[in-house]
Amino acid sequence: MSITTIHGIISAEDLGKTYIHEHLKIDLSAQKKDQDAKFDDIDAVIGEMKTLKGKGIDTIVEVTNRGMGRDIQAMKKIADASGINIIISTGFYKEPYLPQYVYEMEETEISKLLIKDLLEGIEDTNIKAHVIGEIGTSNNVMTPMELKVFRIAARTHLETGRPVSTHTTLGTHALEQLKFFKEFGVDATKVVIGHLDLNCDLDYHLSIADKGCFLAFDTIGKLNYQSDEKRAAHIRDLIHRGHLDQIVLSQDMTRKSHLKANGGIGYSYLIDHFIPKLMDAGITEEQIDVMMIHNPKRFLKI
Repeated sequence: MSITTIHGIISAEDLGKTYIHEHLKIDLSAQKKDQDAKFDDIDAVIGEMKTLKGKGIDTIVEVTNRGMGRDIQAMKKIADASGINIIISTGFYKEPYLPQYVYEMEETEISKLLIKDLLEGIEDTNIKAHVIGEIGTSNNVMTPMELKVFRIAARTHLETGRPVSTHTTLGTHALEQLKFFKEFGVDATKVVIGHLDLNCDLDYHLSIADKGCFLAFDTIGKLNYQSDEKRAAHIRDLIHRGHLDQIVLSQDMTRKSHLKANGGIGYSYLIDHFIPKLMDAGITEEQIDVMMIHNPKRFLKI
């Protein structure tokens, strides 16, 4: 069972501890009208990736895709300098961040572009994507163009077998995403639903988990949305209800102000601050390894 990284194929056993949903370079500044969202300090990111590697993190799933400022050469520079595995993604985000050609081209033709990214290489390189994502829905709604992106992603998944990573705005519309995937024939065990920790409603999450997908608690440290104590307690409750094998973790760093050099929490926050909160909540090291090693491996391997 293999996984494609920026440096080529590795075995699932070599994946190690994994952040399931990150950005190392992303630019949403034009749409947000905010230069903080031009996340492009490569040297600072390299420094933080070296630190993260030293703390035992082996792999980053980088979900910046077409239209989000994906920069393959920057990703390669970060991987070369830090020694961390970087898994690249392809696809489209959500409105208003979609490239114009998504509106203009036929779905089958766009799917061919994504298949090329996955099987042949991105742009004029031999660097291949592995994940289809992050594909998103808006707050409590899937717009017609977002539905088109989901159809394109589903077609690409069925053609290639690659895992799918989604974005939910504020943790909403997850069940609708999963209903779509089921109707299109996508295997739920190859889907991770993103940002569910922005909406810590246990009954809602149990309904999602019952569909068989992975649940991403991937905005760890973003305390303006949810306290990390609540996230930790919620993860504990999901584990007690039998869903340990479906939970994955990350931070979703997207802004210059998130970097330690700029006074932010930095990429190591999950290791330094959140893991202790999980243990304080009664979650064991073995259970943490399931969430950070074994679950990502099952999601990513093909």
